[in-house]
Amino acid sequence: MERNAYFDNAKLILIFLVVFGHVIQPFTDDAAGLNTLYLWIYTFHMPAFIFLAGFFAKGSGNIRYIKKLAQKLLIPYLIFQVIYTGYYFLIGKEGWQLDMFYPHWALWFLFSLFSWHILLILFKKMPAVMGLSISVGIGLIVGYFGEVGHTFSLSRTFVFFPFFLMGYWITQNQVMFLKQIQLKAAAVVVMLVVAAGIYFAPEFNTGWLLASKSYSTLGLPDYGIIARLSVYVTSALMAASILAWLPSKRSKLTARGTQTLYVYLLHGFFVQFFRETDMFTVNSVIDVLGLAVMSALIVLVLSSRPVRGVWQPFIEGKMSILKARFSSHSRKKYERDLSA
Repeated sequence: MERNAYFDNAKLILIFLVVFGHVIQPFTDDAAGLNTLYLWIYTFHMPAFIFLAGFFAKGSGNIRYIKKLAQKLLIPYLIFQVIYTGYYFLIGKEGWQLDMFYPHWALWFLFSLFSWHILLILFKKMPAVMGLSISVGIGLIVGYFGEVGHTFSLSRTFVFFPFFLMGYWITQNQVMFLKQIQLKAAAVVVMLVVAAGIYFAPEFNTGWLLASKSYSTLGLPDYGIIARLSVYVTSALMAASILAWLPSKRSKLTARGTQTLYVYLLHGFFVQFFRETDMFTVNSVIDVLGLAVMSALIVLVLSSRPVRGVWQPFIEGKMSILKARFSSHSRKKYERDLSA
């Protein structure tokens, strides 16, 4: 598939929102406006991100494909579980103990992404509507089982899978259809209504958006299925609304959208350090804007070639960037020696 600038722009903007959401989270309890912004972002940023992951999924299902998936997702998961365990210990974070089957913080995504690809092998054989209906049904039902929680990232795997599957079935033309002026206008209404609803509604448990807890834990042991269905509808509408407004033109930053895995895996070093040291405070809109700028800088730094060169062996299992760098350096040195 030829790369479309729209999708790289989308991934870049969404990974920025992931970082920004994590940065502002500690300050949401004391500021209604910031809490609204935080929850508003969380209604769509991971569903949309997962949707795009499904859009680019192949799902061939042979042994070679599964082995490649394991190398791409499970090996970095294991490596970063160990790295983050050591890092948490160094910064004095509670819960630093190593448990390979209980993903540290944001690492759940790697485990779930592997699982979604495996589930896709089965679900792609079904008609699209049937598969989506079954996946939503599973996502609704698992909330009644307290055992399906954070371990193995099972709850998030099942709850978010419909967005991955939807991304797999949607075509590029259907995504671009969202950019019609009428739909973009409707998207603005949806985004404003959801923001107003979050701001004026009674206190909302963020666990509904994180998808890692059972209905009983979230306080609705009997009627949690209704709440989760409402979250599904809201997240789908919000994800579509945001996708309608993302830019399609290529820019100097567009290529950074191809490196979102580096940002996702590495930004935790910054965020967890900020949280443990209480480095920042938020007292005004200027402070929030400052955190947004800092989040953008984190994205740019972590997606840069020098940083990727250092971390590529851990994330991709290869050293092509470093080899290219050393090869270029050796060639320049050889040319200088010849001209001397």
